[in-house]
Amino acid sequence: MKWLAGVMLASTAAGAAAQAADVLTVHAAGSLRAALTKIADDYAAAPGGQKVNLIFGASGLLRDRLLGGERSDVFASANMEHPQALAAAGKAEPVRAFARNALCALAAPGFELRGKPLAQRLLDADVKLGTSTPKADPSGDYAFEMFERIESTKAAPAGSAERLKTKALQLTGGPNSPPPLPGRNVYGVLVADGKADVFITYCTNARLAQQEAATLQVLPVPEAINVSARYGLAVLQPASPQARKFVEFVLGAAGQQRLAAVGFSAP
Repeated sequence: MKWLAGVMLASTAAGAAAQAADVLTVHAAGSLRAALTKIADDYAAAPGGQKVNLIFGASGLLRDRLLGGERSDVFASANMEHPQALAAAGKAEPVRAFARNALCALAAPGFELRGKPLAQRLLDADVKLGTSTPKADPSGDYAFEMFERIESTKAAPAGSAERLKTKALQLTGGPNSPPPLPGRNVYGVLVADGKADVFITYCTNARLAQQEAATLQVLPVPEAINVSARYGLAVLQPASPQARKFVEFVLGAAGQQRLAAVGFSAP
């Protein structure tokens, strides 16, 4: 009977391994949730495709988990630097750009510019300014880069970059940030709840928040101070043909159409 139990145990383990091999694991930036969920469904339904297990989070935090040994097949980051760090550590293949994003200002229903340019209005003491957490979340890095551009382009007076960074409330994307509510846009919730009057985030995030709560405002960030977010995609080691196939699917026409549908632009 012992030999039978051993055979059954080995069979169960082999079945579990086969099942795991049939599922592709993808770690991805939270801003990709809407597009990548649809892409994963398309891929699973495509000839030769497979089920995709999506794990979303702030790209910097995901990078740290992957560097620490967490298993995955593909990493889709909101910047190029985090997957490049994995490649430099020998944990990923060369990074490929697959999408671009831009910054918008998600504002509360009653927020007014009061006749001022956005850059100058953000400096006013009565404005609660929200961002994601720099270093942990690229959205925060891009927002802080925008603050630098505000000063360097003279859209606001000298010292404005440091003032904006100091007053910015880093409300999401950090290791200690509250988890987003299931099925809700975290940026829209934060602004609707009064945690911020204006939140600097990706335009894709801002538009999705407005779809969820139509009274929220999406204000454009002038081109001179805007920041182009370049998203990077990498196959993780040990690289599998299935992971490479999924990356090609994202870069192909079907994947790019899904990204464009929610506001991303081509890489």
